[in-house]
Amino acid sequence: MTENTGAKVGGAPGSRGRTTVADVVVEKIAGMAARDVRGVHALGSGFARSMGSVRERMPGAGTGRSATRGVSVEVGEKQAAIDLEIVVDYGVSITDVAGEVRENVISAVERMAGREVVEVNITVSDVKLPDEEDEGEERQRIQ
Repeated sequence: MTENTGAKVGGAPGSRGRTTVADVVVEKIAGMAARDVRGVHALGSGFARSMGSVRERMPGAGTGRSATRGVSVEVGEKQAAIDLEIVVDYGVSITDVAGEVRENVISAVERMAGREVVEVNITVSDVKLPDEEDEGEERQRIQ
């Protein structure tokens, strides 16, 4: 966790005290912002996605996919660095998608968490082909 201290004696009431932002908060913000970009099929490597889909099927393991899969962060008092692993849709420009992801993630984290984002490193680990099944999708045996 990180702290943003701005306590001043006699300062504005909004600046008296500390605001702590946990790393997982920045991870979730970055993950959601990256997923919002057209051309991003998923976050995380194929292995991470398949393990996540197994976990999601286990009773009591929670619902939905993890918002932090494929995201790691380093958060300080004033700055954050973010690493993302993404899967892009076939046919999109990887450089354009990466640029849009960076813009979206930086904007969301700086606005919501109040941390200056010093870098967003992106690893494209796969391309989703049109005829490929998603990890975790089960084929129907009977049609």
